Amino acid sequence: MTTEPTTPDKAPSEEIERPIRRPEVLSTCDEIVGACRVLGSDRATLGLVPTMGALHAGHLSLVDAAQAECDHTVVTVFVNPTQFGPKEDFSAYPRDLDADLVALGQHGVTLVFAPSTEEIYPEGFATYVENDGVASEWEGACRPGHFRGVTTVVAKLLNLVMPKVAYFGQKDYQQSLVIRRMVADLNMHPEIRVCPIVRESDGLALSSRNVYLSAEERLRALALSQSLRLAEQLVDDGEGDTAVIERRMRQLIESVGGVALEYIALADPYTLKSVSEIAGPTVAALAARVGSTRLIDNTILSGTLSDLEFS
Repeated sequence: MTTEPTTPDKAPSEEIERPIRRPEVLSTCDEIVGACRVLGSDRATLGLVPTMGALHAGHLSLVDAAQAECDHTVVTVFVNPTQFGPKEDFSAYPRDLDADLVALGQHGVTLVFAPSTEEIYPEGFATYVENDGVASEWEGACRPGHFRGVTTVVAKLLNLVMPKVAYFGQKDYQQSLVIRRMVADLNMHPEIRVCPIVRESDGLALSSRNVYLSAEERLRALALSQSLRLAEQLVDDGEGDTAVIERRMRQLIESVGGVALEYIALADPYTLKSVSEIAGPTVAALAARVGSTRLIDNTILSGTLSDLEFS
């Protein structure tokens, strides 16, 4: 007597596990322009997420926002040399394209633009985009030339991809404001979407530079987010004098030790000019070095990111 071969029962809800598809990687300007023209045909919407790689959950939250709102998402991975100063960490900046591609594949991204420096800045390149307004404060003062590099590369990426929406993170609040100003001033068409900061469970803002921190330095770095939470609490308790708030923030950070403050800003969220009183949504931003690692962080006092309206 023979028996028919059998296969294990499979519950209807089970799905066969399929390998994650790695994104297609393009490296030339002509390639990305051609690919985006194809993706954008039939009125499909494109979302752009510009990154410098070393992706973490903060970057991937931008990717998820783009995936939810657009028909196609293009992620760029380019460590932009023109936004680094001569004594900054360009050569040491973390790079792991293979790991980035795995993460992007897991989030459903199918197209990545990863050009060389020579492709973005070919021989003879001599045209830059500068902002003399919101770029001059805080980060602009601490890092001369930084925003010229940012606006130039972002302008190029917007021109190459022609997205409907481009996504940036609140952690680089001033950068997002500079880019909004550039887009408005130059009559560029993309909408700029700013997404909330993603933090570790202990409050540390996610950053590609966090990998530089030793275990001890990482503990000291928590003083940055703790000082911002203190500012929020002071405002919630009715304190409106920014001099008092800044003093209390400094006292907290200095009590930890090993954190070298560069600035604390309590500023208008649209102009980044310092304010003396909390009379509405106000940006509290700071920059500091913990060991050799430079970190930035911010929060919105007396409001949230969603309360801000940008023209």
